[in-house]
Amino acid sequence: MALMLMGVVSGLGQNTAELTTHDAPATFSTKVNLVMVPVVVRDGKGKAIGTLQKEDFQLFDKGKPQVISRFSVEKAGEARIPAEVATDEAALDPSTPAKPAAPIAQRFVLYLFDDVHTSTADLMQARNAADRHLSESLDATTRAAIFTTSGLGNLDFTDDRTQLHEALLKLMSRPTIGAPGSECPDLSYYMADLIQNKNDTTALHAAAAEVLASCDPPPPGESAQQAEQMGETVAQSTASRVLSLGERDARLALTVLQDAIRRLASAPGDRALILVSSGFYLTDERRFDETDIMDRAIRANVRISSLNARGLYATVPGGDASTASSAGGPAVLNVKAQYDRESAIAEEGILEELADATGGRYFHNNNDLKAGFAEVAAAPEFVYILGFAPQNLKLDGAYHALKVKLITPHGLDLQARRGYYAPRHLPDAEEDAKREIQEAMMSRDEMQDIPLELHLQFFKSSDVAAKIAVLARLNLKNLHFRKADGRNNDNLTITSGVFDRNGNYITGMQKILELHLLDATLDKLLNSGVTVRTNLDVTPGSYVVRLVVRDSEGQTMAARNGVVEIQ
Repeated sequence: MALMLMGVVSGLGQNTAELTTHDAPATFSTKVNLVMVPVVVRDGKGKAIGTLQKEDFQLFDKGKPQVISRFSVEKAGEARIPAEVATDEAALDPSTPAKPAAPIAQRFVLYLFDDVHTSTADLMQARNAADRHLSESLDATTRAAIFTTSGLGNLDFTDDRTQLHEALLKLMSRPTIGAPGSECPDLSYYMADLIQNKNDTTALHAAAAEVLASCDPPPPGESAQQAEQMGETVAQSTASRVLSLGERDARLALTVLQDAIRRLASAPGDRALILVSSGFYLTDERRFDETDIMDRAIRANVRISSLNARGLYATVPGGDASTASSAGGPAVLNVKAQYDRESAIAEEGILEELADATGGRYFHNNNDLKAGFAEVAAAPEFVYILGFAPQNLKLDGAYHALKVKLITPHGLDLQARRGYYAPRHLPDAEEDAKREIQEAMMSRDEMQDIPLELHLQFFKSSDVAAKIAVLARLNLKNLHFRKADGRNNDNLTITSGVFDRNGNYITGMQKILELHLLDATLDKLLNSGVTVRTNLDVTPGSYVVRLVVRDSEGQTMAARNGVVEIQ
């Protein structure tokens, strides 16, 4: 018979309590630990392979080889631990078998539509393709959410196809910068950055020439030098205005990406973010924010994939039929065409970089957007996670370029994170423990370092109130006790969390079980185990219960899933 703890202090010794528990709210926070590098390796047919070992990889930080101290292979679709089904305490016949477990939401896909940087035509094509994709692919264990860069029309995670369809129908382009050709001179955010921040005289002269040719021709008799100065003044003023608007939109896009990752981080299962955009430009000042987003996504196990909503396209010198022809003659036209090509490449770059850094896919230069959604929504069959502790790392926030190589490539294609920024202070052990518990709580994976049994009971006290009892039966044989003052010491953190059917965290409780056991007591408990009960108040409904246990001395963990249906 296991020793049962009900959340009160229990003592087996005459002077010092051998087992004590105290409760705390289940709160979570994240912290940087090792540098984690997701890597996807594909063969010549684009299929991910999962047969490589740690010894097959080389990892370089700023060109210096690093020791890969952590290595794992994540396989898509691996079976999760079976869920324990709750029993009704009020049932007349306790031997009546419980109802089969309802499917647990195990995969969360957030579709982020960039309605600020994407044209109406491109957004509509992507919207229609996404609608067809979701109507055919959404299954009982997957939840989808619709977010937008503008923040308008967001829909949280659901499996309701009607709600998803209606949310997609509401999508529309919401640009804050005027359409190309609406200003004179006609400057892109990229070109404005060149003029204002990088002192590109070629870009400035091209913009000034456009001013003099069509925007504000010089009056008769004005010298060429005066005209050029006037053109440059107008061009710089326009560049300043375009740069300010572009900076605002770039910050908005990055902030929304951070919010989307934060939302996914609280989703209990496999997490994917699909960015649907025509791309957007980032100045040098925003590159740190981009890397921070990559870091956040990797720490939260969020895989970012990107779909370029432009499909198959080519830049047209002078713009398409909807854009006014650039004035200033062939020389200006050629210069601006070159900048347009460079801008398009830079705008696409962030889509590819985010995917590469987090193990996602980048779909582009193809008009079959429905097939594109299927490609980017599919999890890579295998993802290698390489972890390393940087050698002689300076806590200065500096950027570190990463390079991952295969010892023997054999024609394989490798996709990996490109870099990271160094932290500005060392991680805290207590915060690391909280982070590990949070990551385990927001997963659906089995952990068995500590033998753990989960039993669930519920009692419905009224039509609007119910109670879930979470019973964790712990086998102490695998624990690493610290011997001090004749006692065997260890602390167990037992966290119980309740989620609704769409993965929203409802409530939770954390118990700290402090063990200061005499040898005789430890011998008894090694045979009987310890059972800890946690009671959680809920309303009638369908729930998923996640139980996570971590010990402080051995830093080992266990985790189980359960389902509760209270009608």
